[in-house]
This record gives sequence, structure tokens and C-alpha cells, in this order.
Amino acid sequence: MISIIVMLAIYQPLYAQKTITGFTEKTSADEKQTEQKFDAQLSAQRIGQTIKELSAKPHHVGSPGGKEVAELILNKFKNYGWDAKIETYQVLFPTPKTRELEMLSPTVFKALLKEPGLKEDATSNQDDQLPTYNAWSADGDVTADLVFVNYGLPEDYERLDRLGISVKGKMVIAKYGHSWRGIKPKVAQEHGAVGCLIYSDPKDDGYTAGDVYPKGAYKNEFGVQRGSIMDMVIYPGDPLTPGIGATENAKRLDRLSATNLLKIPVLPISYHDAQPLLQALEGPVAPAEWRGSLPFTYHIGPGKTKVHLKVEFDWKIRPAYDVIAMIKGSTFPDEWVIRGNHHDAWVNGANDPISGQSALLEEAQAIGQLTKTGWKPKRTLVYCAWDAEEPGLIGSTEWVEDHMAELQEKAVVYINSDTNGKGFLNVEGSHALETLITEISKDVEDPQTKVTAFERAKADNTIKASSPKDKKEAMMKTTFAVDAMGSGSDYSSFIQHAGIPALNIGYGGEDNGGEYHSIYDSYDDYSRFKDPTFVYGVALAKTVGRATLRMADADLLPFDFRSLFKTVNGYVKDLMNKTDQMREATAVENEVIKANSYGLANDPTEKLTAPPVKAEVPYIDFSPLQNALAELEKSTDQLSDAWNKAVMANTDHDAMNKALYKAEQQLLATSGLPRRSWYKHTLYAPGFYTGYGVKTIPGVREAIEQRDWKEAREQIVVVADAIMKLANYLRNISK
Repeated sequence: MISIIVMLAIYQPLYAQKTITGFTEKTSADEKQTEQKFDAQLSAQRIGQTIKELSAKPHHVGSPGGKEVAELILNKFKNYGWDAKIETYQVLFPTPKTRELEMLSPTVFKALLKEPGLKEDATSNQDDQLPTYNAWSADGDVTADLVFVNYGLPEDYERLDRLGISVKGKMVIAKYGHSWRGIKPKVAQEHGAVGCLIYSDPKDDGYTAGDVYPKGAYKNEFGVQRGSIMDMVIYPGDPLTPGIGATENAKRLDRLSATNLLKIPVLPISYHDAQPLLQALEGPVAPAEWRGSLPFTYHIGPGKTKVHLKVEFDWKIRPAYDVIAMIKGSTFPDEWVIRGNHHDAWVNGANDPISGQSALLEEAQAIGQLTKTGWKPKRTLVYCAWDAEEPGLIGSTEWVEDHMAELQEKAVVYINSDTNGKGFLNVEGSHALETLITEISKDVEDPQTKVTAFERAKADNTIKASSPKDKKEAMMKTTFAVDAMGSGSDYSSFIQHAGIPALNIGYGGEDNGGEYHSIYDSYDDYSRFKDPTFVYGVALAKTVGRATLRMADADLLPFDFRSLFKTVNGYVKDLMNKTDQMREATAVENEVIKANSYGLANDPTEKLTAPPVKAEVPYIDFSPLQNALAELEKSTDQLSDAWNKAVMANTDHDAMNKALYKAEQQLLATSGLPRRSWYKHTLYAPGFYTGYGVKTIPGVREAIEQRDWKEAREQIVVVADAIMKLANYLRNISK
């Protein structure tokens, strides 16, 4: 068998191509020359200096440091030659007034609720640091018995039901991980809990994973993950102004009527503070898969372990400073290529978000240098540094909602980044841009291995493939797979609400650690463990810079909807297969339950009941989706032919380009998703119980997962209509 290294050597030279997709031979040569000049202006040292400068102080939304960082970024844009301004929104953002956690029995313990400064970390003991808390927790003063709920996901509560354990009227303690943090209190609230604690177990990102900070990168016993628990799967942004920009005079909801805010108190804690609480628990021994790495036997409770939690917040309206910089296009000034990264952090945020923000500013600097040579982009470049991302994607969401009509008319694409580190290229986004990303990934060199970013990512995918067949397929892959978008960063409002094509780009995978949202997300940590020589900051700037420049300068925009068809066709096949598997699994499981196999197999002393019998899975008619996809396949093939002819003809492409970048809007459903109408994209959304994690064809998929067959049938028609609308739209472009 040919080794992977030999395969790399064989295939590497084949990736060179004369023209860039969307460009003629002449304009391709010009574009490549522009990109070489762009690359020459990028400096790893300057990126490192920018990370150090922008992470020197705490800079959460509404803080003096937050305003200072926004103004620093504004001045950098202006110095680089951009037309820049700050757009300010008035947004709700609560900070803590009171945080108390104590165990009252069987012993007394008062939680520390503080991360100590370290001599090895210069910024870890500064004034103005936000304390450890979860934004959007409800105010509360509750005393209750404690129950351990593993990761706090719906399936964990199913296990508790089988054990006969209810959390109604109880306090729950859940581990961080396996879902977005806001899902844990959401599910706890749904099951009647009166409060929720969330801690990081050392098994996941502490001493079991590796040496802890400051010796190593992983979470020490005092580290705490701050973070938002806003129910963003309902809607992100300012909770008081859903669907409209949070301007000074915007009409605001009463806070208690905001449907994306939970009703119970929530607090994150360290494993130092969690250990006495968990160690005191009685009740059944936790299942093997629930147990962490703390040095005792994990029990579930309830029992004699009673805790008191009190949290209170100020619930103030605060300014959010979005920095917006533009270079007007020379040919198509009303077509905007938008690039963004947030600038606010929970504390100092060297990794999250300043590593990505520094790459963005390096791109802006290089583009500014290009303009001094007389170069101008054909389309307008809009570079954005968002505020208030951490509490709930607020800065970007308010800007999109405020400028919705203009953006749906002018926005060609939105290109996002966030955190960045050493490792492998990862891209999420609109699948019609897969060709663009494939070409760029084959042009950018991985700083460590000196092969292309494409080859390094392909090698990683090959190694991780689970079967010989999958490994062979990964080795022969010639395209870069763009993942679907869920949530968790500033692309959400662009693609999922406004239908604007979007990409989210970053490097990582070799930069694991436990600093996330703690005081230890610092320059000292980043420069030791994340990207010590800042070369991956340059790699990100090269990657995103190419995406931005090519979308700005393309003769014919490089959208290939055949990739979209193949991807969506795969989603539908997966839905059909999952439904068939669910039907078979339900039938077999019901037979097992009715035969009392659980009762006979389980240890009688454990009192674990059998799962409940579930209703049988009916046969679902997927033909509306299949018929719509057949039409989409035809129309994408026709458009590809027309697109290729248009490139060769080298004529005016303005009408086709405008139609191409507005195509994604055809996939929006006017009424939005069930129970969360803000999300309008029929193909991509964050999962109702995954948060950041994506659900593809979410209206149908989640109805099936929730066994709501009536809604599944209804949503099949909704999605089929959207796909058919896109098919007809693309067919008209081809004429």
C-alpha cells in the first residue's frame, strides 16, 4: 500500500492551476500578483504584538477596557487607510452584584468562586476582571438538595428517570462539555430544577488531559469557564430587541418576557469548589460513563447534601461598540464583501477573540498597503470588529438587524473568524463556496509541515477515519469539505437570519487547553501554548485574505451550487436512513422491554427500571424533498454550464453576479423554524438541544428526533418548497 507521505508527494504538484475560478487567465495572473504583494505585507511579529496590545487589559462589553480596545482598533483601521467609524448599540448586559455558594450539610463549605493570580501570568491579577459567572442567569436565592446530572443533557435525565431520581425542586450540578453550556440549565429548568451549577471536570480539560496551567496548557483546579447561557437557539442578540437593531430609541421588551432568558439561577464553578459538593453526595453510584477524574467515587444523590446558591445581577443597558471600516469598490461599490471578528472578551481574551482579531487587522494593514500602490478592490470591502459577541452574538446581530434590507441587497458574502491556533484548517459555511475554499487551501502553506493547508487537513482526516474504506476515501479526496454552520460566532445572523452566504475560517486542533473564558486566556498562555511564533496568525490572514480578495475581485463570483446540491442530497439520504434505523430500533427495543429483558438482566439491588415503551415510527413520505432535489440537480447543472460560458465570453457579468450572491436568500422560510421564528434558513441552524452544534435541515431533523411525525411531514413540505424555489431561481439565472 502506498504510504500517506508518498501520496502527498505524488499529489502535491497536481494542485497548481493556471487560473483561479471566477477569473480569466489575465485577471488570474493579476490576482495572484496581488496576493503575493498581500502576503509580503504580513508579519508574524506584528500579529504577536497586536495580540499582546489588545489583550493587555480586561475588555468585556460596556467596560472601560472594551471602549479602549474598540478605539485602538478604530485608529488602526484609519492609520491603514480605511474609512472607519464606530456604530454604537445600547444593549442589555448583566454583571454580578452577589455570588454566594455554600454547602449547608452534611458538612459546611463555602465556595471560593475566584481564580487566583499567578506569577507566571502577568495579566492574571488585574482590576476590572469580570468575576466567574454565567451571563443571563436569573436572579435567585435558593436552598435545595443537590443532584449530579452528568453533562446535563436530555439523555442524562432519561437515565435519572430510570433510576427513579427526580430533580424537581432540587439543585443540579453538571459537567461542562458534550454540548453548549446553555443547554445544561435549560434542560434542568425543563425538569423542574431550582438552580444549576456547572463545573469543569479534570477528566475533560484538567490534569487527566495534560499538565495544568502554568506548567502546561490545561485547566488548573481554580480555573472557571465564564460564559453566556442565553437560549440562543431561540434568538441571539439583545434579548430586549428581537428582530430590530438595539438603537438608542428602539422599542424594548420587558426583560421577564424575553423568551431566550432562563428563569433559574446558574453559576459556573471550578473543580476545586465542585469537589467537596460532589464528594458529599450519596445515592446511587454514578454510571461508569458519568464518572470524572476527581479522587473519590461519584454518586448521583440526592441525600443529605444541601446547598445554598444566591446570585444577583445589575441588569444594565450598556454601549456596544462595533467598529466598521470600508474601502469602496472601484467597479461595484454597492456589492459588499464583509469580513468580521469580535473584539470583546470575558477577561483578557488573547485567544478568544484577539488571536482572530489580530489576523483580521493584519489583513487590513496589508490591504491598506496595496491601496497605496494604486490597487483598488472591484467590490467594496467592509471589515468589522464586533462588540458583545460573548454574551450572545449581540454586536453583529444588532448590526445585521439594523441594516437588514441594505445587507440583503448588497452583501456578497460574510467571512468570519474567531479564535485561532496551531494545527489544521477548518472551514464552515455555505456549500456553494466549496470550490473557492478548496483552491485557497491548496495555495496556503501550513507553517509547521510546509505542505499545503489542504494536504495537512487531508492527512488529519485520513488518520482519524475509522475504517479502511473511509481512510482510502480520505486519502483520495481532492476537495476541501466545508462543514455546516451551527452557532457560537458572529456568522449566525448573516446566514441563518438574513440568508447571506457565509464562511467561518480558523486553524486549530494542536492548541488544546483549559484557559477558555478564564483569567488565564492571556498573552502569556497564548504565546506559550497556542501559537508561540504566531505563524498560524499569518496562515489565517493568508487564507481569509485570499477569500476576501477573490470575492472582491472575481469577474464572475465563484459560487458552485452543484456542491450545495450534493451536500443537501446527502442530508436527505441521511434523514431517510436515520428514520428507517429509528423505526427498526424502536420495534426491537419495544420487544426487549416487553420481554422483561431489562428486569432480568439488571442487578435488582440497583433499582434501575426499564426504559418506557415508545410509539412505533411510521413511514414518512420524503418524496416532496426528493422531487425538489431532482429539480435542484437539473438547475445547478444548467447554471454551471451557463456560468462556464459566461466566464469564457468575458462579457458584463453584473446581472449574473447579483443573482448569484442573493441565491442563498431563496432558502429562507418566511415563518422561520418551529418555536424559533428568528432562524429562517431551512438547511442550517443550531440544534435546540445542542446549542453551538449544527442541525442540518433542522425543521425536519428535530421533528423526527422528537418523534413529532405531524411536524416532520409539515416541515418536509416547507423545506421542499424552499429547495424548489432555489431551483427555479437558479434556472432563471441560466437563461
